[in-house]
Amino acid sequence: MSAMNELDQSTRTEIEAAAFRRLLEHLDDNKDVQNIDLMILADFCRNCLSKWLVTAAEARDETLSYEEAREYVYGMPYSEWKEHYQGKATPEQLAALEARQAQKKAKG
Repeated sequence: MSAMNELDQSTRTEIEAAAFRRLLEHLDDNKDVQNIDLMILADFCRNCLSKWLVTAAEARDETLSYEEAREYVYGMPYSEWKEHYQGKATPEQLAALEARQAQKKAKG
């Protein structure tokens, strides 16, 4: 059994939350990493994290809109982040994303 599983739920949640906050900080420090690149390499992006936050809130009967979650993940309104940091996807990136999605679909 892993050491994490041996911790009480509250401590484990605190550690997981700290790791999540560190992930958000890391993404914020690396704004040059585009969402499409994250999707190609890891099959998730900042928008996915936002959706997961909304789902987690709903599971706890809390209200969190997608836009509110994105502002939390991006550290600013998404429209602002997009204007300042999101580049136009290249044909190569689009092809790589399509190949990744096809590969995922083939695995079932």
